[in-house]
Amino acid sequence: MLFGFNMLLWTTFVAKEHYPLLTRLKKTGYDGAELTIFGGKPEDYVEVGHVLREEGLRATAVAVIPDKEHDCTSRDAKVRAAGLEHLKWAIDCLAAAGGEVLCGPFYQPLGIFTGVGPTREERAGIVEVHKAAAKHAAKANIKLSVEPLNRFECYALNTAKDAADVVRQVDEPNYGYLYDTFHFNIEEKDPVGVIAPTIRQINHVHTSENDRGTPGKGHVPFDATFKALKAGGYDGWYVIEAFGAALPGIAEATRVWRDFFPNREEVYEFGHDYLRASYARA
Repeated sequence: MLFGFNMLLWTTFVAKEHYPLLTRLKKTGYDGAELTIFGGKPEDYVEVGHVLREEGLRATAVAVIPDKEHDCTSRDAKVRAAGLEHLKWAIDCLAAAGGEVLCGPFYQPLGIFTGVGPTREERAGIVEVHKAAAKHAAKANIKLSVEPLNRFECYALNTAKDAADVVRQVDEPNYGYLYDTFHFNIEEKDPVGVIAPTIRQINHVHTSENDRGTPGKGHVPFDATFKALKAGGYDGWYVIEAFGAALPGIAEATRVWRDFFPNREEVYEFGHDYLRASYARA
């Protein structure tokens, strides 16, 4: 089991001014930091990888599809090909940092809707692109973890069942889905109950509170969630993902219009201690 913290609380691009935060995360007790790969070139991530290793931290990362010109669900083969190239770029950036898991809703741009649910053709596009991306990631010993989101942020993947189906179709050993407590608190009638039927497809976990704030300050049943994941044999990353209003682009995409915590220190300090204790109880 490994505990990490997602850097989107502070930035969409980890740079020198953020390095002291990595020191704080290590001192708090985290095993790793989840980098934000939203820009730059692979060579830009070499230094942050070096800093992480000096701190004794490991790296995972999150990436998204930036726009409709890179949409993996598109009917246009050229657009899907652009989506694959974008994913390869993100994988190469994480590889440069020495990271091990690339996660996120990297199948369609956030906040774009057709007015209906996903078609078979759109899902097939995801499978096509992600299978090729997983093979590219395997060269760097990186896992891909596709993230289903709630229906207010996307429409192509919303539930554990749908995500698990995509994982089965991609059928690559380094490809799974990300179980996120925030999204499934919205989308699943039984957020804990969906773990056992899809446990073989889960390869990354986000421990997010129901309001995107400090874990342990809301009503997500973390004890039961950890118990179900441990019972199923999951022993990978548990990463806190919390958002505030400080980053306008992320705030708009995730519909966050206010802060859900008195300060950021509470999120990573209290959140860490609470989840460590919850995991131990489970």
